[in-house]
Amino acid sequence: MSTMVGTAVAVEAHDSEYDRLSELKAFDETKAGVKNLVDGGVTEIPRIFLNNLNSNTITPSRRDQPSLHSGIPVIDLQGIHENPSLRKKVIEEVRSASEEWGFFQVVNHEIPLNVMEEMVKGVRAFHQLDAEVKKGYYSRNDPTKRFKYYSNFDLYRAPVTNWRDTIAYVVAPNPPHPDEVPQVCREIITDYTKKASQLGDTLFELLSESLGLNPNYLKSMRVTEGFLMLGHYYPPCPEPELAIGTSSHADSDFLTILLQDQLGGLQILHDNEWYDVPPVPGALVINLGDLMQLLSNDKFKSVNHRVLAKKVGPRISIACFYRTGYKGGEAADIVYGPIKELLSKDNPPVYRETTINEYLAFYDNKGLDGTSALPHFKL
Repeated sequence: MSTMVGTAVAVEAHDSEYDRLSELKAFDETKAGVKNLVDGGVTEIPRIFLNNLNSNTITPSRRDQPSLHSGIPVIDLQGIHENPSLRKKVIEEVRSASEEWGFFQVVNHEIPLNVMEEMVKGVRAFHQLDAEVKKGYYSRNDPTKRFKYYSNFDLYRAPVTNWRDTIAYVVAPNPPHPDEVPQVCREIITDYTKKASQLGDTLFELLSESLGLNPNYLKSMRVTEGFLMLGHYYPPCPEPELAIGTSSHADSDFLTILLQDQLGGLQILHDNEWYDVPPVPGALVINLGDLMQLLSNDKFKSVNHRVLAKKVGPRISIACFYRTGYKGGEAADIVYGPIKELLSKDNPPVYRETTINEYLAFYDNKGLDGTSALPHFKL
């Protein structure tokens, strides 16, 4: 970030006459999101979007050095169900990526390319509906809505408002009735999330085996019972150097499956440097969440990542989160802690036991502020 930009952010952040809460409420009450600002021809971002978090500061990054992209693993899943030697190789690749990066991409994952492309189109189509139509789905705090539209889940808690709108679809438990989902994306959301769920089963098997456990170990812990899909829409930003698409954060789940379009912008923090996660045609991005790091007793990493705001757009991404008992599901009170089979005298537990409800209450209240929730649960 340039000195001029940093100064502007500092001035805005410390302006005693600036009523941030009123501006947040005014934005929220439009029920039209960031896209409405862009459609209205905004040329300067409103103050609530000024990025004043050090963890989000946009500095020259390794994205300018394409050769360093090669460090983020791309894992080929073809043949893992038929060929034991191939499966063994992939398990080792998953283990290495999970320990070193917390992120990897997968190809030949059995979700057809046309389904992925249609999913991106479906999410884009919803966000490009007439604003009055979308307002009927807008919700911030109604837990009964299994499909909803909003901008920034942590709008009133996070220090920086993100340049992003979102749809949320609860896949499991208790998905919405089809009539609750807009027709423009109804069929493809059902198709894509069904296939993503099957991929999730495979990934949890590979992760279990990479921990030295039987393939069904993680699934037996009911980690697949909660499944949430978010469809993000990042409009073009008139001042991307002042804003952030998604603030630096680590995910609050066990595992995330991300479909991103070809626009790019996702970065992960590795060895204190921001690395691009370049779009690979046909690939899906996989990352481990905080709850997986807790289960593995720090063997696997949950790492911070962010999305840059851009002049061009919209950028579309679809994230599927595995998190048991999302917002009060029946498994929300299951107690999770470091897997006992991984512990020893030389590897004592790092974390105390907790429940999904307790973890989410802390994580959601904190918002995306660039800090990890995990230290709060350390012994």
